[in-house]
Amino acid sequence: MTASTLPTRNGAWGFYGSTAGFTDADAAWSIAFPAVAKATGATAEGVRDFLDSRHGRHFADDVHNGLHAGLGLEAAIDAAITRWMAWTISPATSGETGIPKGLPYLTGFVTHFEIAGDLTG
Repeated sequence: MTASTLPTRNGAWGFYGSTAGFTDADAAWSIAFPAVAKATGATAEGVRDFLDSRHGRHFADDVHNGLHAGLGLEAAIDAAITRWMAWTISPATSGETGIPKGLPYLTGFVTHFEIAGDLTG
């Protein structure tokens, strides 16, 4: 795990672009990035690439649901992390992505992007 927070590479979409539609995207990024890194133990690059992906956009939707339910931004991000860590990778998702079944969903997808970045970069 790293303490550094990398800037988004996808300001128009992904987590950052999606949160810009309902809250301060910079604030959301600065809270979500280290929280996801801590929960998953992933590298900064893996966290950034996850948050910049379509899965990051779906994570932002979950944060938005928390805000809509009356949670503050940090609590909404924490609730989304808790929910994504409680879900597990299904056999079907494992077959499609190669992520081992049974892993927490958040860990699986962040690690997936971490490995993909290592392969391309």
